[in-house]
Amino acid sequence: MIDVVHAFSGFSVNDLDAARDFYGKSLGLDIRDGGMGNLELVLPGGHTVFLYPKPNHEPATFTVLNFVVEDIDAAVSALNDAGVVTKIYDDPDLHTDDRGIARGKELGYGPDIAWFTDPAGNVLSVLTA
Repeated sequence: MIDVVHAFSGFSVNDLDAARDFYGKSLGLDIRDGGMGNLELVLPGGHTVFLYPKPNHEPATFTVLNFVVEDIDAAVSALNDAGVVTKIYDDPDLHTDDRGIARGKELGYGPDIAWFTDPAGNVLSVLTA
């Protein structure tokens, strides 16, 4: 087994300035200059996520970051008020309401969750615990 001192996650974006504005202003996260031309998102609890520029960036097709919230409706309202659009899914196996919220009880599994993208197209979510 390896002797791990610290661990963090990271993903690419195509525009650091847009990422800084989105994560700092729209989502209200603490943003640090990570040096070497990257950013660090400081998450609640103190963990960090490394954002690095990649000229040939391709958005992740899966959720790269989940934000646990107490009230999904209030979180979606706050996101929408900040100009963030939640994704609407009309798939029989994964249906969201008109606000973009998949209701776990209605689906028969999982939490209440809503997905949205950052300016680079990476998928993020807010969900209830």
